[in-house]
Amino acid sequence: MPRPLWTGAISFGLVTIPIKVVSASENHSISFHQYHREDMGRIRTRKVCELDGKVLSQDEIGKGYEVAKDRTVPVTDEELDRMPLPTAKAIEIVAFVEADSIDPVRISDSYYLAVDGQVAAKPYALLRKALERSDKVAVAKFAWHNRERLGLLRVRDDAIVLHSMRWPDEIRSPESLAPRETELDEDEIERAVQLTDSMALDDISGFRDRYREALEELLTAKSEGKALPAAAGEEEEEPGKVMDLMAALNASVKAAKETRGEEATVHEMTPGRSRTRKKAPAKKTASKKTTATAKKQPAKKTAAKTAAKKRTAS
Repeated sequence: MPRPLWTGAISFGLVTIPIKVVSASENHSISFHQYHREDMGRIRTRKVCELDGKVLSQDEIGKGYEVAKDRTVPVTDEELDRMPLPTAKAIEIVAFVEADSIDPVRISDSYYLAVDGQVAAKPYALLRKALERSDKVAVAKFAWHNRERLGLLRVRDDAIVLHSMRWPDEIRSPESLAPRETELDEDEIERAVQLTDSMALDDISGFRDRYREALEELLTAKSEGKALPAAAGEEEEEPGKVMDLMAALNASVKAAKETRGEEATVHEMTPGRSRTRKKAPAKKTASKKTTATAKKQPAKKTAAKTAAKKRTAS
């Protein structure tokens, strides 16, 4: 098990569940050091006091809040630990809600909650079963890194996962970023929906970090003195080129089907067909009039025959 990041308990009504918090994800990104180009010496970040120029160790550094210019109020870790927060050592469940009611943009980091001792096994399993059977997620409060946070508890496999969430006032409104109302042709919408269907997947576990793999190949080649991997050739889009939306959608659907090994035939759709289809009922009305006229024709023929007989009789 990874090293616990935090220990405490889940507060579920009057039930207390001792738990350990471990990170639910790993960072596989490749990190770089800064160095001096001339002699390859490492460049390190040092914390220096701006008053006396002294390089400080972590033990000499404290926290403070600037209440006004040139006036800072110092705050110690002991003072922060003594703050009267009920969530200081507990993940306090405050509500249960439908999972769809949580905006994904509010979700931040994810952590697994592991039982801390055998005494926690039964209440842990009880909470997990309650979440599974109710099809709901739990909203909780907890204090961590000197601030109270909002969290979301849900079940993943046999474990309870804690997602830290941003407070409502921390989410910016996208209103100013949304495009102005744009006219869309019905055929364009239908083709876009076709594209989503052709790109649909039941599982995304097969995706890999291609950039990291290419970076590893580059570093291996440089460390072993081998030739560097050839750059992948890509056609560059002409800057400022106007895109034919329907042509791009048709080509995208065709490419997606070819990638999935499906029949790549795509019936080209052009804007405006939907309006033609809407006028079809008018054509049907015209055909009805033609049919009605055709039905009246036998009556005209009968009248002509009667007139002919009269002329013969006279």
